[in-house]
Amino acid sequence: MSNMLSAYRRVAGPRARQTLALARYASTSTKEKFRVLVIGAGSGGLTVANQIYNRFKAAGKPLNAGDVVVLDAADYHYYQPGWTLVGAGLGRKTDFRRPLASLFPPHIMHIAENVKSFYPESSSVTTTSGRTISYDSLVVAAGLKINWDGIAGLPQALADPSSGVSSIYSYDTCDKVWNDVDALRSGNAIFTQPAGVIKCAGAPQKIMWMAWDRYQKSGRGNNIKIDFMTGMPTMFSVKKYSDALNALRIERGIGAEFQHNLISIDASNRKATFKKADGSTVDRDFTLLHVTPPMGPLDFIKGSPIADPAGWVEVDQATLRHVKPEFGNIFALGDCSSLPTSKTVAAITSQAPVLTENLFSVMDTGKVSSAKYDGYTSCPLLTGYGELMLAEFKYELVPKESFANYLGDQTKRRRLFYHFKKDLFPWAYWNRMVDGKWFGPSGPFRPKFV
Repeated sequence: MSNMLSAYRRVAGPRARQTLALARYASTSTKEKFRVLVIGAGSGGLTVANQIYNRFKAAGKPLNAGDVVVLDAADYHYYQPGWTLVGAGLGRKTDFRRPLASLFPPHIMHIAENVKSFYPESSSVTTTSGRTISYDSLVVAAGLKINWDGIAGLPQALADPSSGVSSIYSYDTCDKVWNDVDALRSGNAIFTQPAGVIKCAGAPQKIMWMAWDRYQKSGRGNNIKIDFMTGMPTMFSVKKYSDALNALRIERGIGAEFQHNLISIDASNRKATFKKADGSTVDRDFTLLHVTPPMGPLDFIKGSPIADPAGWVEVDQATLRHVKPEFGNIFALGDCSSLPTSKTVAAITSQAPVLTENLFSVMDTGKVSSAKYDGYTSCPLLTGYGELMLAEFKYELVPKESFANYLGDQTKRRRLFYHFKKDLFPWAYWNRMVDGKWFGPSGPFRPKFV
C-alpha cells in the first residue's frame, strides 16, 4: 500500500496530493458534522460542491476548508458522455476517466465512503461502515442504478468477447462496442432502448447512427441490416426532434420496432427476445446487439424517508429543494432527483447554479431565492461522423434552442455541433464544470458569483 501511495504522489500533482492528505484526515477525523454534505462525486456532486463554496465566498461569508464535504467511495470519476465517442472509435476510454481524488480542491473535503441510510429528522446519514455524519444542509447527487441483471443473459453476454453483445453504458464495455461495430462485415445489427427512465435517452440511437455511417463509409452498408428496437413509442420524447429523426431513419433504410422491450439474450444462438406492448414476445436473430439496460433509482435511496414512491429524491421542480417542509435543508439534482426532465450532464449545468443559489439563500435567510430551474436539458444527437443534431428543450418537452437565432433550426445536422460534442464539451467538463465554473450555453439562471 505504501508503494502505491508513493507512486500516486509522484504522478498526481500537488492538488491531488493535498486532496489525498485531506481524505486520509477525513477518514480518521473526529469531526462528524459539516455545514454542507454532498452525497456523490459525479457530475452533479462535484459541480455543486464547488459552486456552493464559491457562492459563500462571493457573499463575503466564506466557509472554512472542510465545511463542504463530499461522500463517495469511488476510485475514479468518469465523463460518461465520452463513452459514446469511445463506442464510435473517436477516443480511448482512458481519456474519459480521472482519479477521483485528483478532482478535489484542498478546501472541499472528500470522505471515501458511501451512504447506507438517511435520517433527515436528525439531519444525519450513516455510511456503509456504520459511521454517522451530520449536516446543516444536504445535497443528494448520487446518480442512478443501471440494472444489468434486468435482462436475462446480458451480464454473461457482455463478458464474452465473441458474443456480439456490447453497451456504451459502462466504462468496462464501451470499448467492446467499437470492437464489435468495426469488426462486423455482414448480418443483422440491432440497437435497443428500454422503456422508462435512462441516462441520456438519445444515446441508444447515437451509437446506431455512428455505426450506420461507419458501414456506409467502409462500403459495408448493403451487407448489414440495422434495426432500432425501442420500448418507447417514438424515436425521441420531443416531437420536433422525433419527427426529424424518424424521417432520417426512413431515409437511411433503418428498421424500427416501437414498444418492444428487450427481456433476454441467448448469446450462444444469437437470439434476442423482446416483449411487446400487448404482453406477447418476439425473437430476433442478431449478429451484433447493442444493449441499453433498464435503469432506476439506487437501492439506498429507494424506500428512504427522502424518496418519492418511485424511489427518486422528491424535490420541487423549480427550486430543487425537498418538497416536505420538515426536510427543507435537503436538496437534490441530477439523475437521482425526481425532476421531470432528461437525465443528462447538460441538465446539471442549469440545475447546479439554481440549487446553489437556493441553498445559500436558505442557509442565509431561511427562504429560497428567486432562482428557478425551467427544466433545461440537452441531447447532442450524433447522427454520423462530422454531423450532429443538437436537441435542447425544457419542461413540457418544449424546445429551447440556444443557437436557432444565429444558425437556424437545430433539427438541421451540423458539423459545428459535432465538434461541440467531440471536442468542446469534454474540454469544458474537465477544465470548467467539475470546478463549478461551467453553466452551459443557455442556463435559465446566471449565478451571482460568476
